[in-house]
Amino acid sequence: MPHQPIFALLLACTLLAACGRQPPATTPASPSNASDPSTASNDTGAPGSFAFEEASIADLQARMAGGGLSSHALTQAYLERIAAIDDAGPMLNAVIELNPRALEEADARDAERKAGKVRGALHGIPVLLKDNIDATPMVNSAGSLALAEHRPKTDAFLVRRLREAGAVILGKTNLSEWANIRSSRSTSGWSARGGQTRNPYALDRSPCGSSAGTGTAIAANLAVVGIGTETDGSIICPSAVAALVGIKPTVGLVSRDGIIPISHSQDTAGPMARSVADAAALLAAISGRDDADAATRASAGHATVDYSPHLKADGLQGARIGVVRGLMGYQPDVDAAMARAIQAIEAAGATVVDAEIPTLGQWNDAEFEVLKYELKADLESYLRKSDAPIRTLAGLIEFNQRHAAQEMPYFGQDIFEQAQAKGPLSEPAYIAARTKARRLAGPEGIDAALAAAHLDALAAPATSPAWLIDPINGDHFTGAGYGAAATAGTPSITVPMGDSHGLPVGIVFMGPAWSEPRLVELAYSFEQATRARKPPRFLPSVTPGATVTKR
Repeated sequence: MPHQPIFALLLACTLLAACGRQPPATTPASPSNASDPSTASNDTGAPGSFAFEEASIADLQARMAGGGLSSHALTQAYLERIAAIDDAGPMLNAVIELNPRALEEADARDAERKAGKVRGALHGIPVLLKDNIDATPMVNSAGSLALAEHRPKTDAFLVRRLREAGAVILGKTNLSEWANIRSSRSTSGWSARGGQTRNPYALDRSPCGSSAGTGTAIAANLAVVGIGTETDGSIICPSAVAALVGIKPTVGLVSRDGIIPISHSQDTAGPMARSVADAAALLAAISGRDDADAATRASAGHATVDYSPHLKADGLQGARIGVVRGLMGYQPDVDAAMARAIQAIEAAGATVVDAEIPTLGQWNDAEFEVLKYELKADLESYLRKSDAPIRTLAGLIEFNQRHAAQEMPYFGQDIFEQAQAKGPLSEPAYIAARTKARRLAGPEGIDAALAAAHLDALAAPATSPAWLIDPINGDHFTGAGYGAAATAGTPSITVPMGDSHGLPVGIVFMGPAWSEPRLVELAYSFEQATRARKPPRFLPSVTPGATVTKR
């Protein structure tokens, strides 16, 4: 497993129905709710049947500012959309729990707007969170039955930031259980608590992971934007296979306080959205220093409060982009889409050169060693701090053994067991592995490649098209381009670049630490030049031999 990104080596499982959810309590419609007949529910899941299909934050803010739409009506529309196509219809099974206070939060934002107080770009905007982020009053479970009744008493730092920015927390999304760190054979988008999330572009295809539910939900317009988390690929991969923009920030730009962890060296939360502008707005809202997360101290002077000046259609003009050919060659349609993407980048005024990460893949073994050490230490710290019902990794292993039929019907817990055998973070083996992984992926990897050719960013295909869910043979993951940035703790951003037989594929841009503003410029320019995203049609499957989209 260490020779490929840990969070993309997954096995598939059977499709399970969504866990039952109680809808938020309804509240009477205000006059502004009633004034927008376009929000009436006629959602069939078919293209064009949802009033807010592909709606952007800016579009929705303009409608709310003009008085033709309320946050209550918008939130209600997304709740009905979830009922129509997540719980019924194609049964995407992306949302694991709804916030019972969502409509109350929306009403509060409407009251503030009526009183002349608008908190910012996210005021009244419904947001979904991955189910490893503390958000009251909901459960935070990482998809495990062991934490199915774990209700943290406080919000994660990033959730507090979202609420301060005026966002409405709509609910929580399913994920690959324990963010794919329980087993080397874990299944993308499956958890014991949430079942199997499906890819909205082809229901028999993988949503990737571990932020599978957020990827599927935002692609399917179940909310305006969503939050995922990543240790290695868990934002970039599910975004790419769902034709989303996903930003994996520099480690330390976004606080990890209140997030069920794997690794303090690599963990981060980040935005998943249908456009670069929406992803950037969400990133600005959740960034900032937090005394509870020491890594955020380094973000002083780097946290951008407004990315709108970086939404430049000519952001690629004069840029130097290095294409990492060593991260290509694993899938013909992906290579063809990348060739068209390179043409688009050059047409937008950038210089494209071949680039090489000299240490490519050499950090894998050391990275995996670090993740096992830090999993035990960091997870147990979270469990104690959040007053979880189980406080140790050994206790989780024992729970899974006692509930094997529910927790381990498809794969075991070999990584949990390997992590349990590790000692403290003071051990020389851990310190050496952490130093080696960071050095090979960062200074001698991404940083060396950028410096060698004086590049603004590296570029590569994000990952392969979504593979079939296959409980017998497992995943058919063939390649990815995000591992170096994940291990180095540096930023990456994926943008749709085309498709393979209707299955989305994305490009990933990678830069040095704290280069999010420049990456947003490059990604926005590429997005505007290509406009590759297409909404999903919830097809049962793809048609083999269909013509690949030409752009």
